[in-house]
Amino acid sequence: MEEWVGQQWHRLITRAAQTDHPAAAVPLEEVQRTLGLLFRAGGGPGAAKLGAGTAQAVGGPRGWLQRVAGSGRQAHLAQREPERMNLPPRIAVFSERHLNRALYLWLASMGAVWDEATQPGAGWVADNRAAARRVLQRFPGLAPSWQQLLRAQLALRPDPARLPAAEQADERALQAALAASLAGEEADAARAWRALTPDRLAPVWVWLSPTGGHDADAVPSRAVAGTPAPREDETPTVQDDTRRRARRTDEATQRGGLMMFFRAESILSWGEFVKVHRATDDDPDAQAARVADDFDTLSLAQGGERLASRVRFDLDLPSAAADDLPLGPGQTLPEWDWRQRRLLPEHCVVQALAPRDPAPWSPPTALRATARRVRRHLERWQAAPGWRRGLPEGEALDLDAWVQHRSDHRASPTGIAEARVFARRERSERSLATLLLADLSQSTDAHVWPAAGQPAGPSQRVIDLIREALYVFGQALAPSGDPFEMLGFSSVRRQLRVHELKAFGQPWDAQALARVGALRPGYYTRMGAAVRWATRRLGERPEHQRLLLLLTDGKPNDLDHYEGRHGVEDTREAVQAARAAGLTPFCISMEDDTVTPLAYLFGNQGYCRVRQPQQLVHRLAQIHAQLASGH
Repeated sequence: MEEWVGQQWHRLITRAAQTDHPAAAVPLEEVQRTLGLLFRAGGGPGAAKLGAGTAQAVGGPRGWLQRVAGSGRQAHLAQREPERMNLPPRIAVFSERHLNRALYLWLASMGAVWDEATQPGAGWVADNRAAARRVLQRFPGLAPSWQQLLRAQLALRPDPARLPAAEQADERALQAALAASLAGEEADAARAWRALTPDRLAPVWVWLSPTGGHDADAVPSRAVAGTPAPREDETPTVQDDTRRRARRTDEATQRGGLMMFFRAESILSWGEFVKVHRATDDDPDAQAARVADDFDTLSLAQGGERLASRVRFDLDLPSAAADDLPLGPGQTLPEWDWRQRRLLPEHCVVQALAPRDPAPWSPPTALRATARRVRRHLERWQAAPGWRRGLPEGEALDLDAWVQHRSDHRASPTGIAEARVFARRERSERSLATLLLADLSQSTDAHVWPAAGQPAGPSQRVIDLIREALYVFGQALAPSGDPFEMLGFSSVRRQLRVHELKAFGQPWDAQALARVGALRPGYYTRMGAAVRWATRRLGERPEHQRLLLLLTDGKPNDLDHYEGRHGVEDTREAVQAARAAGLTPFCISMEDDTVTPLAYLFGNQGYCRVRQPQQLVHRLAQIHAQLASGH
């Protein structure tokens, strides 16, 4: 009864203390697609993700109801990070819904120009005023809504006369800055503006909050190693995409030097008291996300894993005696530095590896039957006539050639040759080479469960599905006579570990099967280096058509700065270099979410997501057939 009364009281007092307008609220999901288009059209980086951010500590006056309810101390403010644009999960600041939606659009446009409009050391107010001017230059149509938002923001500001004496000057200076923006004054000469910080003021909804507390290199966005495989009785983990402030710290060891451990209630029973270290909690917390929302900053420390995690981590990083055999000396590769906008020469080392004493591998009977069906499917594709394009006449219009012809004609109306804009189906000899690049990072050790609506069955690891796909692909492609190569890759910092499963000049035989059967997950995913190495190998082939297929279940990441935007930009640069070399790169991703910006990395037509990883075998063969036939 007491708990029920407390819940009702909390709900009542929290609702009474609200200062927003729930009836006019606009959720982020409703406008996220529009915001993404506006953000990138305004010049925002394509690799940056738009998502919800966590609440931040704010200042300003609080009413007595807010003090009783304990609210008004935090607010969801917009914030621009190097690889992410954090937005409020919902906006209900104004009483009119169209103003709340306009605020979303304005904040996204501010984030798009933030990198080029702000200057180090200028101050929070000057940065936002400069970004607002840049937005109006790039999107003049936003000027009327910007004026409305400024007037509405000034109407929400507290009266400086009712504030404590120490806060009156700051509030007057801030309102003067907003009024100057409303009047169109561009001079940032007010010295009082430089000292203003948002933590001492009521929220300024139309401005971005300064970045602080995040360490993108030290706090990875997802666990790569050290996570045990889920048990059959465990429920799937809920992915929370909210961006939270975090920092690295040292783990508390709970040791007091020479001080004796003291527990007052145990004095009379000292002989029966046993100190138990409870730094590790073995029970999952169902309310972990709600608890995390109560913290301004999450502190992350090394250690504190469960015993199973520590044992698995040791097994996943074997000693040199148990590691794979290196094949010859390593070779160097460059890497793209997106900050300097240039390739860093000889930045990575590629080490070819082979398994130690691979045992013969015999695939199950069901997988052999699948391979036979896929082989017959590929044979039908190969026997079908292909499209010959760029002809002066034919049975169908080649839209790409037509667009190119019209563009050339518009650029130079005279001197244009005849329109070769038709296509015709013809039988011709194939000139095709394929390189299949498989991700073998530690994340492939995760288990995959049957999707909803599918027959229940035992779980499989992602590495097992990749092994099956490699086997079926090799069995189906070997009889065709088309040259192909299979490589697996993982990485440790700046070393790319390449497993040569089958080279172009090697047969698809029992030794190749043994190497495929010996695959095991480990380490990380330096995807850009892997694509560059595959481009170098495939670029040596004389075939007219060269396909580079990438199988992966995650995004680019490694132990060093490769986590985050650096890895994304390096991979994108490597993919563009592969296309410039005349290759056709294509990514097949087994992710169950949209964390990785595949469209930014490979283009809208350069990737596909396999929603049900169990269908990877069939999807790989289907995609290869379509790319080989030019569809």
